Amino acid sequence: MDNFVDPERLADLRRDFHRRPEPAWREFWTTCRIVDELERLGVTEIHVGPDALATERRVAVPDEEELEFWFEQARSAGARESTLERLEGGNTGAVAVLERGDGPTVALRVDIDGLPIEEATDSDHTPAAEGFRSRHAGTMHACGHDAHATIGLGVLEAVAESDFNGTLKVVFQPSEERIAGGEPAAKSGHLDDVDALIAVHVGLNHPTGTVVPGIEGSLAVRQMAVTFTGSPSHAGAQPNEGNNANQALATAVTNLQGIARHSDGITRVNVGVIEGGTAVNVVSERAYMEVEVRGGTTDLMEYMASDAERVIRSAAEMHNCEFEIEPQGGAPSIESDDRLCNLIATVADDHPSVDRLVETDRLSGSEDAAHLMAEVQNRGGIAAYVGVGTDHPTGHHTSTFDVDETSLGIGVDVLTEAVLALNESDN
Repeated sequence: MDNFVDPERLADLRRDFHRRPEPAWREFWTTCRIVDELERLGVTEIHVGPDALATERRVAVPDEEELEFWFEQARSAGARESTLERLEGGNTGAVAVLERGDGPTVALRVDIDGLPIEEATDSDHTPAAEGFRSRHAGTMHACGHDAHATIGLGVLEAVAESDFNGTLKVVFQPSEERIAGGEPAAKSGHLDDVDALIAVHVGLNHPTGTVVPGIEGSLAVRQMAVTFTGSPSHAGAQPNEGNNANQALATAVTNLQGIARHSDGITRVNVGVIEGGTAVNVVSERAYMEVEVRGGTTDLMEYMASDAERVIRSAAEMHNCEFEIEPQGGAPSIESDDRLCNLIATVADDHPSVDRLVETDRLSGSEDAAHLMAEVQNRGGIAAYVGVGTDHPTGHHTSTFDVDETSLGIGVDVLTEAVLALNESDN
């Protein structure tokens, strides 16, 4: 199996993305760069921003000031104005459609957002040593989404130059790290006619040369923002006249950790953000927290979510406060289809650089690709979540995370062969 796309060009493209990471719903420059590359490849059907998403389903969208900052930063970095203006309001992401006659409709989903992590400056950190470290303070590609975007473009190019008969759709999905972009992408209408969908992730603690043809499970997740509202008073003179929102929050935090774990499988709860109060001598009028619950299955996650909402409601009532729960994103558990996994395993086993196949694995975190997979599966199609191993010196979501660029070509080759094999199996 020869390389479908020049490995050096893939590495250059990945480094371009790596230099300018953008967090969830702020992927303005990234989307523009993807569109530029799609047009260079001759793709004529490109859906951008609101045309790529069910925008009414977006959650966890930053405020206008935050969006404006990243929008102007993208403009200053040279993002093409005609594309940029279509992304206003944080409507980022794109869907590329390549039509090549009658045949199956195959989709590839890749995510494109970065993380709010300051990238390392260590001399042994390759991006820093070789000059492609993040140019955006406090933000980096610490999970490989720069590699995913590159692989998506590489597969599109390879399929365009092949004898594929059918339609290939590549979904460049925003806001995966907030578990917020998957549902808007899934409900956009672009998956309505898809026969098979492949989602991809590099690394996952598997080294370069490893392919996992199908992840069989992940932790289902739901995230929520909770605001408690009480009434202020002087903490010394009239403490009894206030209703303390901080007390309601503290009660909720303690009791959330007390939710009984379920005997049927993994259950998790975490309060990751807490804010409250205005001054040490004022009974707090407002307190805010961000909570997530997870489960080894969607049902287990729903069990945790139901109990979490009960705890929050009870804590508010106990301290005579009001409360509001605002959804912040979520995803069901992933289930890959055996037929597609077996096909991917077969083509991966033929690749000279794949020296290890891991038949199946569980994802210890959560993934909103599950929304896209379920959308296709519920309509009678098949889907798989594929792991492409890459040597990474430290874990995902760390300041020194990096990918082995050799894995880019492996990913493009294996996924391209899978698309072509789907074409053959349909004929």
